[in-house]
This record gives sequence, C-alpha cells and structure tokens, in this order.
Amino acid sequence: MKRKKKNLSINEAISLIKPGSRVMVGGFGLRGYPEVLVQALVDSGISDLIIISNDLGSPGVGLGCLLTNNQIKAVVGNYFNWNPDVACAYNEGKIEVQLIPQGTFAEAIRAAGVGIPAFYTPTAVGTQLAAGKETKTIGGKTYLLEHAIHADVALIKAHKADAWGNLVYYKVERNFNPLMAMAADITIAQVDEIVPAGGLDPECIVTPHIFVDVLVNRE
Repeated sequence: MKRKKKNLSINEAISLIKPGSRVMVGGFGLRGYPEVLVQALVDSGISDLIIISNDLGSPGVGLGCLLTNNQIKAVVGNYFNWNPDVACAYNEGKIEVQLIPQGTFAEAIRAAGVGIPAFYTPTAVGTQLAAGKETKTIGGKTYLLEHAIHADVALIKAHKADAWGNLVYYKVERNFNPLMAMAADITIAQVDEIVPAGGLDPECIVTPHIFVDVLVNRE
C-alpha cells in the first residue's frame, strides 16, 4: 500500500533510502534524470546500493559519482558504455553487473508496476544473456522468460506535480521515469513546481498520484 503523500526536503527524502536498498533512477544518460536527488544520494554516503537504471551517467558525473564514491554494490541496466568506469569496476570485482536488453528492461519495470511477475520475450534468445534462463517454444518460436524488476525506492524526475502528487513530464523526462514510478515501494519525485490540486490539465497527467509517495521541490 502506498504511503500518504509527503512534501519533504531533499535530505529528508534521501533518508528513506537504507544501505543495501534497490534503487531505481530515471533518466537516459545525463538527460531527464533527478540530478538533485542523485547528488543528495552521493552526499549521503549511503552504501551497498543496487542501482537499477538505464545507465550510470558519465565518469564522475550523475550516477557515475556513486560509482566513484564506492557506494554501489551492483547495477542492473544496459547502456553502460557511456561510462567506462563501470567495466573497470566490474573487471576489478568491485561491483556486480546485470545486463538486460533495453526493451526488456523497460518491460520488466512496467511488469512490476502492473503486477505481472514474469513474461516471455524473443529478445536475447541464443545469446549469452540467455544463459541459465528458462525458455519456451510458443507457435514454433523460442522465447525467454524474464522476471519483473522491482525496487525499494524509485528516484524520478517530473516537471510539475499537483498537491495530490499527479505528475506531468517535460520532453525527455518521459523516458524511464513514468515506468519506474509504478515499480517501487517508495517513489520519490523531484519536480520543478508543485501547484494546487486541480491546477494541472488532466489530459497532460502521465503518472497518477497513487504511484507517488514523496514530492521534493527542486532547490
């Protein structure tokens, strides 16, 4: 069950994250990610994190700072070639890496949000990413079983929220943020502006308030 909506300071929101937490972070590269929340997480020093994100930013920038700061135990995602530090840390045995094709990654997060525990996909069949995973032949075609991806906390970015927590996104913020909002026990949304209830055009609302637990006004 989702918590009652709270407007918290950045540090109060980050204090909800505990060592060892599975943390989803929206964004694609250095665009559309909750940069203020990520920096606060870096500053907090919270460690042993499992970061679930499309990528880890760039060396020493964005989520890359968590890696530089030795706060990450494992990463789950796909587009890590933007940050060569990920490969170095993996090869040195400092972190674990779970690679998931980008489309499968998005669908696995969506599945968690709508209560689907697993699904079959043809993506990655016959590749190293299929090693150890269950396959099934349906209609003469082989499919791979992938499990939903869930998190303890999701850090997302939106443009506006109303007092209820309904969210409107701006352009590239529509990447993984809406999906991740649905797939965590606690969803923390960094927003540029909070307007009164009824202040958003309902046709523009992408994430309903039921999926949002905490609002943080970008400072």
